Amino acid sequence: MTDADEHGTEIAVPNDWNNGVIAEFRANGGQVGGPFAGAPMVLLHHVGRKSGTEYVTPLVYLPGDDASFYIFASKAGAPSNPDWYDNIVAAGHATVEVQTSTYQATVTELHGDERERVFAEQVKRMPGFGEYAQKTEGIRTIPVLRLTR
Repeated sequence: MTDADEHGTEIAVPNDWNNGVIAEFRANGGQVGGPFAGAPMVLLHHVGRKSGTEYVTPLVYLPGDDASFYIFASKAGAPSNPDWYDNIVAAGHATVEVQTSTYQATVTELHGDERERVFAEQVKRMPGFGEYAQKTEGIRTIPVLRLTR
């Protein structure tokens, strides 16, 4: 389902659950409750590489240094990567909302030891990511992406 923004650009209307998370995020300076209470959240804006439609996806992140943070294409342990992953890797950049700031970020996919170290830190902070990795074992490795301002 799509709608248009104030400039007439076609944008995707998220499902009701995501829509609620997005509204709560924006109303509370980037903080949300429920299963994400206390977790650092980002709203990831990306454009469909086939459709050209703009999407907004709420995600948890792992803080990096002062200019970057990490996101994880876990899709809750599904056998395929989420669509947003392919969209931002193809683009090489994304717009992000973090707390009350919105800015462009460069996207870099991590590999090898660096990916393992960052993913292990996320599992330590949010053990559910370890469960997602178990679900995908032998099917796919959950991508880890660095977003740098």
